[in-house]
Amino acid sequence: MKRTVLNVAALFLGITAFSQNIQTVTNSKGPVLGYSADSGVKILTIGGNKFKDLNKNGKLDKYEDWRLPVDERAKDLASKMTIEQIAGLMLYSGHQSVPAPADGFRAGKYNGKLYKESGANAWDLTDQQKKFLKEDNLRHVLVTTVESPEVAAKWSNNIQAYIEGLGLGIPANNSTDPRHSATVTAEFNEGAGGQISLWPDGLAMGATFDPELVKKFGNIAAHEYRALGIATALSPQIDLGTEPRWYRIAYVFSESPELTADMARGYIDGFQTTVGNKNGWGNKSVNAMVKHWPGGGPEEGGRDAHWAMGKFAVYPGNNFQTHVKPFTEGAFKLNGGTKEAAAVMPYYTISFNQDTKNGENVGNGYSKYLITDLLRGKYKYDGVVCTDWLITADEPKSPGGFAGKPWGAEKLSIAERHYKVLEAGVDQFGGNNDKGPVLEAYQMGVKEHGEKAYRAKFEQSAVRLLRNFFRTGLFENPYVNVEETKKIVGNPEFMKAGYEAQVKSIVMLKNKANILPIKERKTVYIPKRYSPATFNWWGIYTAPSLDYPIDIEKVKTHYNITDDPSKADFALVFVKSPHSEEGGYSDIDVAEGGNGYLPISLQYQTYTATEAREKSIAAGDPVVAPNVHDRTFKNKTSTATNFTDLLTIQNTYKAMNGKPVIVSVTASKPMVFNEFEKHADAILMNFNVSNQAVLDIITGKYEPSGLLPLQMPANMAAVEKQKEDVPYDMETHKDSEGHSYDFGYGMNWSGVIKDARTEKYKK
Repeated sequence: MKRTVLNVAALFLGITAFSQNIQTVTNSKGPVLGYSADSGVKILTIGGNKFKDLNKNGKLDKYEDWRLPVDERAKDLASKMTIEQIAGLMLYSGHQSVPAPADGFRAGKYNGKLYKESGANAWDLTDQQKKFLKEDNLRHVLVTTVESPEVAAKWSNNIQAYIEGLGLGIPANNSTDPRHSATVTAEFNEGAGGQISLWPDGLAMGATFDPELVKKFGNIAAHEYRALGIATALSPQIDLGTEPRWYRIAYVFSESPELTADMARGYIDGFQTTVGNKNGWGNKSVNAMVKHWPGGGPEEGGRDAHWAMGKFAVYPGNNFQTHVKPFTEGAFKLNGGTKEAAAVMPYYTISFNQDTKNGENVGNGYSKYLITDLLRGKYKYDGVVCTDWLITADEPKSPGGFAGKPWGAEKLSIAERHYKVLEAGVDQFGGNNDKGPVLEAYQMGVKEHGEKAYRAKFEQSAVRLLRNFFRTGLFENPYVNVEETKKIVGNPEFMKAGYEAQVKSIVMLKNKANILPIKERKTVYIPKRYSPATFNWWGIYTAPSLDYPIDIEKVKTHYNITDDPSKADFALVFVKSPHSEEGGYSDIDVAEGGNGYLPISLQYQTYTATEAREKSIAAGDPVVAPNVHDRTFKNKTSTATNFTDLLTIQNTYKAMNGKPVIVSVTASKPMVFNEFEKHADAILMNFNVSNQAVLDIITGKYEPSGLLPLQMPANMAAVEKQKEDVPYDMETHKDSEGHSYDFGYGMNWSGVIKDARTEKYKK
């Protein structure tokens, strides 16, 4: 960074000053301290060591003493905090974009004006951020899109400088959802897009069957996160992919509890471990918030709990315990010194009829049985428990709308919901910027349990939360060096590692007559792909389009291109797995007298759910749909929005007149292959990685090595007959070459892969 002129006192103290008025102090046998010259914080020198006087009382408090154990520091600080300060510590902000957009849920203003009109820098704090940091004492901030790594670093430094001089000097613990995915999606990977190393995510990483690769990713990602000013990862997602229709299945590792547990362990060890530190924790560590306790995978009919229409997880196979294994055998049993995941996030779902103690059916974040009795009691977990976002907010007017998710607590007030969450044993509220309801809940607790007991409960949560600040060195130096950030984030070495991992995740399902690889310079026909009009996760409309699905200029470096199939040596067709726009619910169906529930199809062609359940296992919307007591979709029909992908394959096969057709499928969930498999000579399947990686396999630059992390169904009848909570219970597709598209299946140039991975991870 650009250095400023130092005064004599600064030189005497060993202080180095940087831009943004941030200064660092070096200890000969201790941590580097970082602070803002504008915050009023002074440096204390005691016994040759230097410490930050964060509360500006002129003496060294235990929480300011970096020589003391983490728990001793956390307990000292918690005892000094007011209830208002602890309530703020319990908040986790809504999604923040840097800079803030003009509208939408991440909107913000700068001195009362929109960003483009304000003259503000991209890294300046919004009015809303200043309010929740100062007035609500919020210290956990969720970061989404950022303009650049440099902007992210400067914004993080601005947050830290703004709050360092307030009260007890508690820094911000900034966090992010996964931001390394090779494809940028609307919700979960908003920080990607080429400025950070791009890796396989979820099922794509699972397809490598390689926990050591995940650990390597975690270590690299942690370096990039810390360079951005991020100290907590809202990941990994270790739900089991046992229900193939579930929307969030794209982000899980596998349906295998053993593979998922090993991947979870590798991921968290990679993120949380500062290499070389005795207990693993240090200023290169990133807290991992593992999700979603106790497993959000078995959603009835595949409908997702972000909406009321998908609020129930069901267990027709009595298989609850299997879904807990990735936590108890993976996330809570690390090989590294940090021992267990720093935090846990319960899912929105009601784990239907699994509360064997109280018989209560409420969202997992409201369940005292799941949090206190199981997680805290039986499994001895004493880390942070944070709700998923907006579980205490009011729900929308329709089961298909997107708003709050207070499942099982719909009729309670917002403050009463906060109280029920606290009583369940949870420490933190995701997506709440307002301390008001937490303080109301505190008064309810005082009335029921007494002030001494509820103050102690709040302090216990504060200690859990503060540990994650102290262990990652935020109290010593929460600032980042912007010049270092620019060198670290997305550097060529990290980019190369991510790309090679993408290639390793691609699964070759079929290679008739060894058509692949095609190394010669032949002529290829690549049909354009039609993308229908869609609404994304947040309900934002995207217009239809017709375009090439891959960068044609990159293809030209390997092959000649033709738009005439009769002149091509082979065809290369890019498609995506079938997509159901409604997600399993339609207000139109309600208007026509139905219950609103529709089938989620994994095939392109129109599907009628003749094999669905006669009556749903779970139901109940006491506020928005009180008369719906059955969510069955039996005999109802749905058609994939991208059914034209199937037509493209079929028509290309016909146009090629016997010449080879290679199909590349980008999948977000399992799919039915019997609609088109016979029309393809080779099939490559990827779970949302770049098409460049697919091309590098087709040309023979790399050999395929990925394995299916979950089963591919024979047909939709097989999907309806499987049980949401049971792995490996589907009839799988068998192709024209006699291969079953089962868990662990994949091919390389020599044929079906049989190696140490397939030997270790079996059904």
